[in-house]
Amino acid sequence: MDSKRIEQLLEKYWDAQTSLEEEEELHQYFKNNPVPEVWKETAELFRYFDHEKNKMITDLNFDQAVTKQLSQRQEKKVIEMKSWLQIARVAAGVLVVVAAVYLIGLEVRNSSTKEIADTETDPQLAFEETKKALLMISRSFNKAQQEASKINLLNEAEQKIKSKTSETEKDKKENI
Repeated sequence: MDSKRIEQLLEKYWDAQTSLEEEEELHQYFKNNPVPEVWKETAELFRYFDHEKNKMITDLNFDQAVTKQLSQRQEKKVIEMKSWLQIARVAAGVLVVVAAVYLIGLEVRNSSTKEIADTETDPQLAFEETKKALLMISRSFNKAQQEASKINLLNEAEQKIKSKTSETEKDKKENI
């Protein structure tokens, strides 16, 4: 067969434009003739097609093959994807909790390093420092008490106003 003819048929074949007769002609050529190096892979492809076409599946062969594959599959441990997803969800939740506990603990440790250290070795000096701190607190309480007394003055004034308005209302009712 002419190599030019084979080249044309192959071109048509790869473009899916060959007829059944032309494809059969290609099969016969690659099956029976020595093939140039350029078409070695194509020849292997056509030989594979011929080999697979010759395989016959009977009902008995098919049933045996399917049964064999099913039994092999049942022997293997089956793990469903659902269980992996559930495991991944639980693992993600645990990871979030562990990370949160770690980060909160880290924050607590960083804030607790600012503890008051025992700075005084002399008891008399420590007493004086404590006395200063208590006086400062006392002054703050006194200031707060003065502000609270102002509120008491406002409450007393409000009471006086209410009592005067109630007296005037009584006087108006008596006059009526």
